[in-house]
Amino acid sequence: MNARTKFRQMMSAPGYVVAPGAYDTLTARMVQLAGFQAVYLTGGGYSRANGYPDIGLLTMTEVVQWISRTVDVVDIPVIADMDAGYGNAMNVVRSVREYEKTGVAAFHLEDQISPKKCGHYEGKLLVTAAEMAGKIKAAVDTRRDESLSIIARTDARAMEGLQAAIDRMHIYLEAGADIAFVEAPQSADELAQVGGSFKKPAMANIFEGGKTPAIAAAKLEAMGFKLGIYPSQTHRAAIFAVKEVLEVLRRDGDTEVMEHRLATFMDREEAVASKHWQALEKKYLKDAV
Repeated sequence: MNARTKFRQMMSAPGYVVAPGAYDTLTARMVQLAGFQAVYLTGGGYSRANGYPDIGLLTMTEVVQWISRTVDVVDIPVIADMDAGYGNAMNVVRSVREYEKTGVAAFHLEDQISPKKCGHYEGKLLVTAAEMAGKIKAAVDTRRDESLSIIARTDARAMEGLQAAIDRMHIYLEAGADIAFVEAPQSADELAQVGGSFKKPAMANIFEGGKTPAIAAAKLEAMGFKLGIYPSQTHRAAIFAVKEVLEVLRRDGDTEVMEHRLATFMDREEAVASKHWQALEKKYLKDAV
């Protein structure tokens, strides 16, 4: 079973899928090694990993290269961020072609004006619901593999209110999207309303510090959500840990006092599947001069 089919089965089976965010390929490997069923490639995380805020500064080509490398080294389904499709419906056609080549299991496409902003920033601007429906139709018509899942995202809650966001999402699902993603509900009651509003699967976006309250997975499942992405937790952990180790190194000139808290040499090698590559080396280079 390929990753796309596996992901679709997850969305139709009972339960709630937790997809931690990965901001680079190594982090995605670690998500798989931790035993999760899927991984989310956060566009905001990748922007920050390259030193930029999440305001649409990276190109589609840059993001596709990252997605492709990641899909190549993990076995679990990969959910990717397509921002606003990198332009209008014609840009969406090109973007879907390139994303599909990577082998990604699903991607989400949002209704902000391009270039977009993080869904939890202020000052976002939206395209009309009709224009976004056209972009969804373009994505549906362009994909060659119908098992590739298209997630429609609306950022309308902040500008037009929750009901308008739900109304928009019904239009996007009617246009052919497979999964509903209403970004940034602002309370548990709003999350519950979103989770119960659609016949197709609904996705939640959860991280501390955003506009949406951090609610336990079991409660989100009870609200009707099938999928949750957790985009910022791994990156926040990494930023905190790097700051801490650099402070110790600057102060002491070494990291001896915190070596017990750092990954070991073997932890590092496991994260990049060194044994797998060593086995290939023995298999294919054993007779080399």
